[in-house]
Amino acid sequence: MGTTTPPRTLAEALRARGDESLAGLLRARPDLLNPVPNDITQLATRAGTRASVVRALEHLDRFALQTAEALAVAPDPAPYDTLLSLLTGDGLDDGEQRDDVGAAITAALPGALATLREQALVWGEDDRLRLVRTARELLAPSPQHPSPTGLGPTVAEATAGMSPGRLQEILAATGLPATHDPVSAVAALSALFTDRTRMAELLDTAPVEALSVLDRLVWGPPYGEVTPNPTPPVKWLRDRGLLLPVSTRTVVLPREAALHLRAGRAHRVPEPVPPVVAAAAERDPQAVDRAAAGQAFMALSTVEELLKLWDGGGPTILRAGGLSVRELKRAATALDVTEPVAAFWIELAYGAGLLASDGETDERYAPTPASDEWLDLSAEDRWTHLATAWLAATRTPGLVGGQDAKGRALSALGPELDRSAAPDVRRRVLALFAELPPGAAPEAETLLRRLRWERPLRGSAPTAEGSDLRSRLALWALNEAELLGITGRGALAAHTRALLDEGEDTAAALLSPLLPEPLDHVLLQADLTAVAPGPLERPLADMLSVLADVESKGGATVYRFTPGSVRRALDAGQAASDLHAFLAAHSRTPVPQPLSYLIDDVARRHGHLRIGAASAYVRCDDEAVLNEILADRRSTGLRLRRLAPTVLAAQADPGSLLEALRDMGYAPAAESAEGDVLITRAGARRTPPRTPPVPVPEGPPTPDDTLLGAAVRAIRAGDTAATVARKEPQEGATGSAPSGTLPRTTPAETLATVQAAAMTGSTVWIGYVNADGAASQRVIAPVRVEGGFVTAYDHTADEVRTYPLHRITGVAELAEEGEGEG
Repeated sequence: MGTTTPPRTLAEALRARGDESLAGLLRARPDLLNPVPNDITQLATRAGTRASVVRALEHLDRFALQTAEALAVAPDPAPYDTLLSLLTGDGLDDGEQRDDVGAAITAALPGALATLREQALVWGEDDRLRLVRTARELLAPSPQHPSPTGLGPTVAEATAGMSPGRLQEILAATGLPATHDPVSAVAALSALFTDRTRMAELLDTAPVEALSVLDRLVWGPPYGEVTPNPTPPVKWLRDRGLLLPVSTRTVVLPREAALHLRAGRAHRVPEPVPPVVAAAAERDPQAVDRAAAGQAFMALSTVEELLKLWDGGGPTILRAGGLSVRELKRAATALDVTEPVAAFWIELAYGAGLLASDGETDERYAPTPASDEWLDLSAEDRWTHLATAWLAATRTPGLVGGQDAKGRALSALGPELDRSAAPDVRRRVLALFAELPPGAAPEAETLLRRLRWERPLRGSAPTAEGSDLRSRLALWALNEAELLGITGRGALAAHTRALLDEGEDTAAALLSPLLPEPLDHVLLQADLTAVAPGPLERPLADMLSVLADVESKGGATVYRFTPGSVRRALDAGQAASDLHAFLAAHSRTPVPQPLSYLIDDVARRHGHLRIGAASAYVRCDDEAVLNEILADRRSTGLRLRRLAPTVLAAQADPGSLLEALRDMGYAPAAESAEGDVLITRAGARRTPPRTPPVPVPEGPPTPDDTLLGAAVRAIRAGDTAATVARKEPQEGATGSAPSGTLPRTTPAETLATVQAAAMTGSTVWIGYVNADGAASQRVIAPVRVEGGFVTAYDHTADEVRTYPLHRITGVAELAEEGEGEG
């Protein structure tokens, strides 16, 4: 018993692991925890299922995957030296395989093999390495699914079912001694193809055209089509078994022959070392931080402008969800950006919980109550909120404008924009940025090459949007990071490094000194404009956005006062005196006389006309004004008629009548049924409280250490219950149970056995059926038996539990140490 026997199954290999190693497996493959396996055998079975193995393979890096692919075409089991030879070659390839590459493979292989072992994809000692059967089936070659290595089937696999006469013809053509045993014939042909000297002599006699055929097949795919009357080079290869038939029109280059032509290598280009991310440019770190801070400020301004744009109620929601193309174009025009960039800002605000659906019958997008709280934060805190939301979001605005798997257009804020890999790609891109010196901007191509090396299967998997989604996500992340101020001039900013490593507070502290201080004044000019030489304090900016129209943006924002903008301020409840006082208090220059005249002139005419509901009516004390309206041909569509000298009735609704008269140059005001002027207040529409959209997880979440520890204890305890030795029942006893089934005893025997165990402090094995009807077997140490219940320490659950006696199917005593063996 002192010797260690090699494991015969994956379950035995897992059972021999320590708790820390089992926790590492569950951490790397969290899907194995849902639900927690009952024992080691169930864990091994679940680790070998197709879905779980595919998920594990998708998370391997390039060299670990190449190692698994080499094992898939190696003998089963394979010694370590055979695996190493498949990756490095036999050294007889005329120097193609450089010594430094071979040394790198030799150094990296133990680590790659440790990764495969940790994830239970490979098990066994170094002299008997085994790839789990499901992974071998996924990676092994077949006509429908060629091997990633480009190798075909072995001679034995390709000749299965071949007639003995055909085998004899191949042996005769290759000069091998005849044998009537098909197994010996296949073995002789395999030995020829694996013998470097004899194989070289055979190929020396081949026609040049035949060698050209082999060159086309050697690195894959190894299958080719032939005609009923093949050309002489193909016939020469087929006669000697270098091309073996798969069907009447298909032949394959056997694996042993291909490996000879490849000098023993499974891969044309092994990649044991991850590609280096090269720096495209070295910039001053302080200049990078300033550029990123400037872009961060622009990001805040853009999101604030978007919220203001939809403040009174945003666009309606499509029946299928999301924004229409027209509404996206309108938002892009208002924000002065392209449509893809507008989609990014809209999705960012939505992901940060600042925009949502209002849930009304005529459903629209509108700012949420959380947007008001966000606007009250300091600039640096507003930025960290946006950046954190971007890092975690699975919604992918880069997909907007594309099509889904069914050919339907993908719209901004639509339901099909979640891509679970997006957060991982963003964080990995920024982590690669962080590995470079401060101020260094990486080359995009080398960064993409590194990402493909780290996740080759996921990076190259075809998707509905096209191939290589991971690379597209990375490119979008680069552009979005620059827009958001995560990076500046292509390099990672210091506040972003702090956000990734130390948290939001440190990032905000680093960003704060770089952001411009908000101003409390503007510069009024005689041409009815106001210049804001920097960002304005929020109350000033809000009031100015109502009183004037933004004419241009940049380092300084130019506002223009117009009759319409002044009327908008009066509609919002401001009086002319309030506007004069506001401008005088916040202008560093004297208020120009033309602006004062403009305010007074619009205020004098404001409310002179009154609009109410009849269907609608126009009321004015000045009959001459009503006469002008009736005489204006632009009013024809309103179908106006005079009800009284000072009242006109219209067929249009009050809102349309109000807008039409404003377009004609008048300044009407709406009034209530009581005749009071209705004041339109900006920013009155908000959605009910909304939570930000929850990111769609890529897979099961990574379990924490507490859960891992509890899961390992439960699996160990369940394994003990499943494998513990039991006493052989005495003749006539009813407690016997076949291996793997629950014990069966009468209620009286069950009660007597657990009472005896409670008095002696011994451990017993029970079968138990819970309230849901689920059966399980447990190892318990009874402590107390009373009232129809047994209280015991449950070794399976590693805790004290109480079980109803009527749910215990049976009980059996455990064998003493040494019993039951042999």
